[in-house]
Amino acid sequence: MRELFRTLPLMCVVLLVPVLPFLFFGGRLEDWLRGVAEDPPSVTATAALIIGLLATDILLPIPSSVVSTLSGWQLGWWRGTIATWVGMNLGAIIGFALARRWGKPFALWFSSGEDLQRMQAISDRYGPYVLVITRAVPVFAEASVLIAGIHQLSWRRFLPAVVFSNLGIAIAYSVFGDFAERHQWLPLALGVSVAVPVLVAAAAKRYLPQ
Repeated sequence: MRELFRTLPLMCVVLLVPVLPFLFFGGRLEDWLRGVAEDPPSVTATAALIIGLLATDILLPIPSSVVSTLSGWQLGWWRGTIATWVGMNLGAIIGFALARRWGKPFALWFSSGEDLQRMQAISDRYGPYVLVITRAVPVFAEASVLIAGIHQLSWRRFLPAVVFSNLGIAIAYSVFGDFAERHQWLPLALGVSVAVPVLVAAAAKRYLPQ
């Protein structure tokens, strides 16, 4: 429980970064967003940015739920789903490949030893299914990919679990972002996309094996 209270504030700060501008700049930011909606960047450029951000999620503290929601807001649900899905898959594949190559020393650069141990306990119990169980859980999603790589899980077992799980998550966030755009609820949607991962991560910290 102490680990939860140590890590949860940092997680909240990281996830709140995209929402803070709405709190401090309010109307100005809404005017800017309205301008983006009226004169948006090209679909290709937007999709490339989203894919690039999500592809580095395993290495950097990218708030993927916020990026995925914005993907649906900017691209529409089906284009947003594709961009989000491709980016999430690339991020998982990169982390898995590097962990397979460099092992635990590499994994410890991007995940704490305690989180890796907890994921090891779950992996021992559930095998590759841990990739599905933790796919939507911040921190643990990355740790599960790294653990799978450390233990040299085969690609044919890794890819289906990650690819199909990521598809469900991509659809959910992109549809949510598209719905928010059509109803002009983007600040509320970003707040929800921040709160849900934080609550899920808190529950995981509390109930997953120690």
